[in-house]
Amino acid sequence: MIEIEIQNETHQTQSRIRFAAVPRIGEGIRLREPDGMWASYDVLDVWYQKAEFGDVWMPYLHIRMTPGEGAAGEPDPYSDDFAASAYDAGFATFAGEPQPCRI
Repeated sequence: MIEIEIQNETHQTQSRIRFAAVPRIGEGIRLREPDGMWASYDVLDVWYQKAEFGDVWMPYLHIRMTPGEGAAGEPDPYSDDFAASAYDAGFATFAGEPQPCRI
């Protein structure tokens, strides 16, 4: 088992978790949220730093929550439903029927 320090960009926290293998950049991992629910996270960066003891290099991960995994009450700006709701609200349409131009 490899102990890896994880820096969570979403919650601005740091924690240590044991893995069987070091995840690569772009891979997804499942972690437990502070409220106890599971969520998907994307690995943004992987780097190694020399440990304070011996000739050992410790892995570090920088992660962020996968788009679409947010709380149920929050609109997801990456979803098609969000774009459709903005269209229905009139943000991308003209008000009423188009009228001919009168000069």
